[in-house]
Amino acid sequence: MSYSIRSMSFIALTSCLFVVLMGTPAMSNGSPADGFGLHVQAPHMMADGQVGGPFHHYCKGISAEIIQCLLFPSTDPKAPLVGVEYFVAKDLARKEVPLIKWNRNFHDHEVEIATGRVQILDIDDENKVKEIAAAAAKTDGVIYHLWQPGLKVPDGTVTIPNSVGHKFRTE
Repeated sequence: MSYSIRSMSFIALTSCLFVVLMGTPAMSNGSPADGFGLHVQAPHMMADGQVGGPFHHYCKGISAEIIQCLLFPSTDPKAPLVGVEYFVAKDLARKEVPLIKWNRNFHDHEVEIATGRVQILDIDDENKVKEIAAAAAKTDGVIYHLWQPGLKVPDGTVTIPNSVGHKFRTE
């Protein structure tokens, strides 16, 4: 097997980058990765109709109307990022997303929370938990799974699971 100098340089560079990234502590101070401190756990209704998870959602607000969450299958520090979820204020989501698309891809967090399957973790103050749940209930969610269960690597397949207990809107 022969390699050109250019491909050997690329291999060396990517190997060095991999080693550096594996030993780099989490970014801080001004990174978009800062602030994902709200920890929520919930199952998802997967594209194949099976209940998956529960998934650990680490969330932060990015505007007054949108919260974004990073989804992991566990709390292990090396758990792979398997998806993202957006919490969108109901008035915005329902104004901007056509009903047919909303019914296919979105879910009402008030309905999901009412199932009792959602847990807000790492907060001991019950009043704060209720306040967060009440705020989340005013949003709709859309989930994108990027790394499908059972695969050793993400293969480019993106699925849009829904909440367990999802109900279609008619309005």
